[in-house]
Amino acid sequence: MSYQAPIKDLLFCMTELAGLTQTATLPGFEDAGLDTAQAVLEECARFNEGVIAPLNWEGDKNPSSWHDGVVTTTPGFKQAYRQYAEGGWQGLQHPADFGGQALPKTIGAACTEIGNSANLSFALCPLLTDGAIEALLTAGSDELKQRYLPPMIEGRWTGTMNLTEPQAGSDLAAVRSRAEPQGDGSYKVFGTKIFITYGEHDMAENIVHLVLARVTGAPEGVKGISLFVVPKFMVGDAGSLGARNDVHCVSIEHKLGIKASPTAVLQFGDQGGAVGYLVGEENRGLEYMFIMMNAARYAVGVQGVAVAERAYQLAAAYAKERVQGRPVDGSLPGAGPIIRHPDVKRMLLTMRALVEGCRATAITAAAAYDSAHAHPDAAVRKQSQALYEFLVPLFKGFATEMSLEVTSLGVQVHGGMGFVEETGAAQHYRDAKILTIYEGTTAIQANDFVGRKTARDGGAVARAVADEIEATEGELRQCGSADALAFATRLGAARRAFLDVVDFVVANNRTDPHAVYAGSVPYLMLAGNLVAGWQLGRALRVATRLRAGGEDVEFMRRKIAVARFYADHLLTRVPGLRDSIVDGGGAVNALEPKAF
Repeated sequence: MSYQAPIKDLLFCMTELAGLTQTATLPGFEDAGLDTAQAVLEECARFNEGVIAPLNWEGDKNPSSWHDGVVTTTPGFKQAYRQYAEGGWQGLQHPADFGGQALPKTIGAACTEIGNSANLSFALCPLLTDGAIEALLTAGSDELKQRYLPPMIEGRWTGTMNLTEPQAGSDLAAVRSRAEPQGDGSYKVFGTKIFITYGEHDMAENIVHLVLARVTGAPEGVKGISLFVVPKFMVGDAGSLGARNDVHCVSIEHKLGIKASPTAVLQFGDQGGAVGYLVGEENRGLEYMFIMMNAARYAVGVQGVAVAERAYQLAAAYAKERVQGRPVDGSLPGAGPIIRHPDVKRMLLTMRALVEGCRATAITAAAAYDSAHAHPDAAVRKQSQALYEFLVPLFKGFATEMSLEVTSLGVQVHGGMGFVEETGAAQHYRDAKILTIYEGTTAIQANDFVGRKTARDGGAVARAVADEIEATEGELRQCGSADALAFATRLGAARRAFLDVVDFVVANNRTDPHAVYAGSVPYLMLAGNLVAGWQLGRALRVATRLRAGGEDVEFMRRKIAVARFYADHLLTRVPGLRDSIVDGGGAVNALEPKAF
C-alpha cells in the first residue's frame, strides 16, 4: 500500500490545538498562516509520496554498502536527495539570512513527520543536518556560520553528530578523542567515533562533522569536552572544496532496521590529524552539543509518530481487504473482512489513537518552541521555553515507545503475513526499535524527566501543566455531551495520578533515589500518556463544537470517536502506573545484583 500524508489531521492539530493563527502574528512568522501551511504540506506530501516513499522497501532490501572506505547508498537515494535539496526542504525552518525559508517549527514538524513516514532511513540524513545547523546557529562564530551554514541549508552539504566512542556511550565523561591546538587557530583531532548516522555517504558534496573531543590539558569528565567542526573536505575562503580531511569511514554497521541509513565508524587522525575548528569556547562542548541533541530528540519523537502512522495505514488497508472468519454477530452468511472483528477494530483504534495523541503533542510542543524563540514578551518566551523543555524528553520517550506498540500491533493485524517481509509490516516494526535507543535511550529521557524536569524545580512546571489539564477538564464538562463528560472523568483521574507521582518524586528524589528512579520510565510513560490524552481531550472539545456547526461532520465524528477510545482504553493505564511508581520501588530493588 502506498503512503498518504495525513494532511487534514496535521492541519487540524496546527490550527485548532497549536494556535497557528497566533504563531503567524509572531515577528518573522507573519506569512506563515493557514494558507502557507496548507500549501507547504500539500507540496511536501506530493514529493514524499511520489519520490521518497517508493524507496522505503528498496532501502530495506538493498541497504547502503561499504567498500574500501567508500559508502554507496541504496539505488535511487542519491537522485532523491538531489531533488530534496533542490526543493528547498532542508532550509524550511532555518533563517533566511543563510538561505533558509524561516518557517516556524510548527510547520516544519508536520513536514518532518511526512518525510519520516515516507522513508525513515532516508529522512535521517536531513534530520542530523538540521541538528548540526541549529548547533552552529547557536554557538558557532560568524566565520563558521558564513562558511558552513549556507551550503548545509541549501542541502549541498550534510551534517553529523559525533559523540559516541567504543567506551563512551551515554557516559560522555568517558570521551577520549583529543584535539591539539595549532598555531593558526585550528586543531588536530584524533580518535574513533561509532554509531555515526550518515557519517559517510555519496549523496552530498561534503559532510560537516560536529565532533566532541578533549583539548590537550583539559579537565577530566564532562567539563573538559569541547566541540569541533571537522569537514570531510577542507573548505576554502570562497567556499570551494579542497583536499580530503583526515577523517575516514572504516566500516558501517549491519543492523536490525533502518538498513538503508549508513551507520558509520569514523576514524579521525590516522594520517597526521584531522583539521578541526572550535565551536564556541573550549570545555563547553557538551553544552553546545545538547542544543543539537535536544533538536534531534524532538525529531526522533516525530519519527515515532511517523513510522506508527505508516504502520497504521498499512494495517487498516489490509484489515479492509483480508477476508477471514465469520463476524461474531452472524451479520454475514460466511467469512468477511477482518475489519469487522471487534478485536481487530480494537487494535486499529489503539494504533490510531496513540498516533493522533502523539501527533497533537508534537505539534503543540513545536508551537511552544516557536513562542519561546519569537514572542516579543520575555515572560512568555521564558514560560514557553520551560514548557518545551519539559515536553522534549516526555515526547521522545513516549512517542518512540508508542511506535513499538503500534508497529507490533501492525504485524499482529496482518497475522502470519505480518511475520514475513512481503507485506512491509515487519520492516516498520524493525525500524521502530532504534527510536527508543538513539539520541538517548528511554531510560536516559526518564532520568532527565525525573531529575531536571521535575525534581530540580520542585515540580513547578509539572504542576503548571496539570493546572492546564484541569482547565481542559472543566471545558469538557461544559460541552455537556456524553463523550466529553466521560473524557473529563478519565482525564481527571489520570491528572490526579500524575500529581501523586510528582509529589512522590519531589519528596523522595534525594532521600530515596533508588525508589524514585526505579519508577522513572513508568513515570515518563504515565506523563506521556496523560499529555497525549490531554491533547485529544482538547481535540474532542473542538470537534464537538465544529460538528455541531456542520463543519466537516464526518472528520469531526471520527476525531470524537478516537478521543473517546483513548479515554476508555489508554488513559485508564495511568492510575496503574501511578501505583507501580509510588508503591513499587521496593520490589524493583529487592534483589542484589548478584541474585540475577
